[in-house]
Amino acid sequence: MITLPAGARILLASQPVDFRKGAHSLAALAAEVLSEDPFSGVVLVFRSKRADRVKIVVWDGSGLVLIWKQLEANTFRWPPVVDGALRLTQVEFAALFAGIDWTRVQSTKRISTPSVPA
Repeated sequence: MITLPAGARILLASQPVDFRKGAHSLAALAAEVLSEDPFSGVVLVFRSKRADRVKIVVWDGSGLVLIWKQLEANTFRWPPVVDGALRLTQVEFAALFAGIDWTRVQSTKRISTPSVPA
């Protein structure tokens, strides 16, 4: 599992990309197609045509980081192919990266903060 900076924006590119592209080509694609600054710390997630592989690109302050993962027996759950990107929470991203259907991940019911008796 990878650890992301707290509060990092995570964007899922909905269109499949050519998986021969490296970190700089994917960063350029993010700037051109998604109108996102790849050097702002945003986490960019791209998928292959078969949806069995993902590439993740993020700027960590000293360079572009490229993470590549392939599922051996399944495909990643992906939204319908449309233009643009979808924002994910860190929990949804963790589920996606683990090969879990992230669309079914739900947080528990929010409880109000208890008050201290006087």
